[in-house]
Amino acid sequence: MGNFIEWYEFGVYGYFATIIAARFFTPEGGSEVEALVKTYASFALAFFFRPVGAALFGRLGDRVGRRPVLILVIVLMTAATTLIGALPTYAQVGALAPWLLTFLRVLQGLSAGGEFGGAVSVMTESAPPGRRGLYGAWQSFTVALGLLAGAGTAALLATSLTEDQLGSWGWRVPFLLTLPLGLGALWLRLRLDETPEFRARREEVRPPARAVAGAIALGAGRIMGWAAAGYTFLVVLPSYLQSTLNATFQQALIATVLANLGFAATILPAGLLSDRVGRRPVMATGAVLVVALAVPLLNLLQDGGTSDAAKGVAVFGAGAVVGLMAGPGPAMLAELFPTNVRYTGLGLAYALSNAVFSGCAGLIITKTVERTGNVDVPAYYAAATCAVSLLALARAPSRKAS
Repeated sequence: MGNFIEWYEFGVYGYFATIIAARFFTPEGGSEVEALVKTYASFALAFFFRPVGAALFGRLGDRVGRRPVLILVIVLMTAATTLIGALPTYAQVGALAPWLLTFLRVLQGLSAGGEFGGAVSVMTESAPPGRRGLYGAWQSFTVALGLLAGAGTAALLATSLTEDQLGSWGWRVPFLLTLPLGLGALWLRLRLDETPEFRARREEVRPPARAVAGAIALGAGRIMGWAAAGYTFLVVLPSYLQSTLNATFQQALIATVLANLGFAATILPAGLLSDRVGRRPVMATGAVLVVALAVPLLNLLQDGGTSDAAKGVAVFGAGAVVGLMAGPGPAMLAELFPTNVRYTGLGLAYALSNAVFSGCAGLIITKTVERTGNVDVPAYYAAATCAVSLLALARAPSRKAS
């Protein structure tokens, strides 16, 4: 539930990026492209606070337990996200508006950084023998559900409200909905037990810091393609389609829903398959497919003669190949670290990779397309990061779950 809320909010922010840009980052006479770049800069800033949150909350989680820290981060995330829905805009308070938004984004980044490590630790430490891949895949699956919920909410509002209503108050609704969702997640976490594995091994000797740092770097490298391709295809796509390919808001959201459905469809099967054949072959297959298909996929979307059905199949397939990396990814990270540094280690690996390659995706893509005029930039970005992930995965043993 906590992970669902986190990615629901991050998805909503991405889907409404053009509206948020107009409301918070566009003073009188400012350009739309400049405002969108600033919006993505705020987006990226929140991601760069995720490693800080991962280190802070991870250290607490490895010392005092997973349960109390997971309770704390859901309270912080819910409060910050709900308050975004109540913020005054630039027209109301001037330059204070983007600063308030950015401050809340920082709080979201801190709490999101503490979410992944704890949640994956709980699920993999609770998994029966030989099922870590499947149990860990639920973390990625709730990413898909959160992004789908955000896209579905945005699409519903876009079709039921006028453009003026959506811009004036409709965009606030998805953020305010976080409050009841967060209270539900808090109720569930208050009922959560500490994992037996943590209770049994918390006092074991911790590995050397150098070994932990090496595992963090390797883990971040293995998932950078998942992070970059995932955000390119699942979150940045709507704004790219609108600003570069002149798609309508509704068309962009439909494409995003299809991509996230493809993503959701392969995550759990990929996690289960990794329990049988190992993490590396499943994740490497997804990375290879992104390298091979990213440019043809984008060219198909750019072709005005391509049917809507073909474009729908293409974006569904794009999401599906990212799911091949996301399914085994959590268990792969968990298996890199012993129990007494797992919350910190896997949380930092995930947060660092996402800070650089997800959080900056919108900013890098938008600014590079603006400067070069090359509309294939998103494909190059996804393919290049997946190529580097393949090199990192080559160092990984083809390990089956323990």
